[in-house]
Amino acid sequence: MPIAQRTLRAAAASPRTRVAKSLNEARARSLRTAFLCHSSKDNVLAKGLVSMLQEADWDVYVDYEDAALPEKPDRTTADRIQDKIKSTDFFLFLATENSVVSRWCPWEIGFADGAKPRTSIWIVSTEENGHVYGNEYLDLYRRVDPSVDGDLLVVEPRQTQGRRLRVE
Repeated sequence: MPIAQRTLRAAAASPRTRVAKSLNEARARSLRTAFLCHSSKDNVLAKGLVSMLQEADWDVYVDYEDAALPEKPDRTTADRIQDKIKSTDFFLFLATENSVVSRWCPWEIGFADGAKPRTSIWIVSTEENGHVYGNEYLDLYRRVDPSVDGDLLVVEPRQTQGRRLRVE
């Protein structure tokens, strides 16, 4: 079941707390870490997903918060993104109308597919106005779905039930 984009927008409006200041701090605190692949046109949706993941005690890298990235994407951008994809525990692909046609997002998921175990690549499919985005990936990778009580679940390909993301 995809996450409604309105749910992500609502979560983006709620106050966020930074879970960790760095990847090393996140690891020291035994937090799960993730690279969030998304279209820059969907920064509000990405912020909402980050907020939801932080509530589940995850630390998420998003490029718009990385002051080390140059203004205009170049080789430095690609190298930094590759390093972050490799160094985080999970790769999350926020599937939207924008990300599935982006120039960068398919490159990032392709790189992740070659650099990470397939079990650590997860698709966050979304829905808006009856359109579902991300279906083309759902038989390849695990997905993140909302539960009936608002938590996030990870679901195996071709399955309908999953387990909670929150580390208890």
